[in-house]
Amino acid sequence: MTSDQAVQALIDALESTGVDYMLVGSLSSNAYGIPRSTKDADAVVALGRDQLRAIVEQLGPAFRLEPQGAFETVTATIKHVIHVSESPFKIELFEPSDDPHDQERFRRRARVRLFGRPTYIPSPEDVIVTKLRWSRLGRRGRDVDDVRNVIAVQGQKLDWPYVEHWCALHGTTDVLDEVRQSIPTSPPDQP
Repeated sequence: MTSDQAVQALIDALESTGVDYMLVGSLSSNAYGIPRSTKDADAVVALGRDQLRAIVEQLGPAFRLEPQGAFETVTATIKHVIHVSESPFKIELFEPSDDPHDQERFRRRARVRLFGRPTYIPSPEDVIVTKLRWSRLGRRGRDVDDVRNVIAVQGQKLDWPYVEHWCALHGTTDVLDEVRQSIPTSPPDQP
């Protein structure tokens, strides 16, 4: 099974079980920026009773759930890991946290088409805010690269006051400013 097929199966399972969710991580930054390869699919899922089991059952025998959820230090939430048979690709399902921004980004999630399917992802602004926060907490350079790519592609379409507000609260304004300054501006069009 390819990584694209695994993501398609995940979207189908999330949609068919009716769980509230959004795909996050590189899948969401790829949707708004310059795509890069990834070794996993991340999703925030508001799991009700028995919904995790229903998702795994819907995914089928090519997917195996780790028996224990784990505490994830960067997101400060519980994550459930699902392995894809005969592949290094994995799925990580994160339970929503009580963090004000995490709650807001879940509320603002957007319905888009990914991998030929309607799915939910965070807004581009929330991808930027979250990845900057993760870069600071997890010391992950690829998150800063993802932010740079989202800003380069989305540019003036972004709600900058919203991004700046959350970055100020999270202490990531300096990183945001560095990223914005590192993006070359194109010369104006000639008449």
